[in-house]
Amino acid sequence: MKLVLFDCDGTLVDSVGLIHEVMARTFVHFGYPRPDVSLTKSIIGLTLDIAIARMQGKTHVDDEATAMMAHYKAIFAETRAEAGFQEPIFDGIMPMIEKLAKREELLMGAVTGKSRRGLNLIMDTHGFRSHFIVSRTADDCPSKPHPAMVSECCHETGIVPADTVVIGDAIYDMQMAKAAGAKAIGVAWGYASVDALWAAGADAIVNHPSEIPGHIPG
Repeated sequence: MKLVLFDCDGTLVDSVGLIHEVMARTFVHFGYPRPDVSLTKSIIGLTLDIAIARMQGKTHVDDEATAMMAHYKAIFAETRAEAGFQEPIFDGIMPMIEKLAKREELLMGAVTGKSRRGLNLIMDTHGFRSHFIVSRTADDCPSKPHPAMVSECCHETGIVPADTVVIGDAIYDMQMAKAAGAKAIGVAWGYASVDALWAAGADAIVNHPSEIPGHIPG
């Protein structure tokens, strides 16, 4: 048996527009200028409190970062409901998921810096729930690149890390996979550069979702 764990933001869905807008509104609310989208992209994948602190150049999460996280969560749903701020699935993702689902030796799941509520919304919106049997979110585990998300999914499914593949667009996904002892596949359509993914330990890089099944041995 093999376990395939997908990151969400930047891997399955294109959520940078929404994340950046909510983050920008949060920064303005606390008296800061709107951050550049490149800064927002650099923290996608981290849990929210750590992401905000890092965007501010802080080495640790303080009371302000915690308060900003609470504000971000409070305005997220209303921002997402506005026109233009949904989280569309990347082209080719669902055919790839359906192809992998037909392989009896594979189990699939999600490992994400999203909240449990946020992941549930994505799974229900795009139809992933019937295919993903295990998941870990920012509500369950320490932030990536800590290996807990992968390790706990492995423990729950009874599949060892050596037989596990993590697929993501962020350097934190690659680092998390390597720390857990799993294989790391980077995707080129997300928010980190291909060079950064290689440097973070990627075992392979794919340019389109259709290439993923070929990198998962039977």
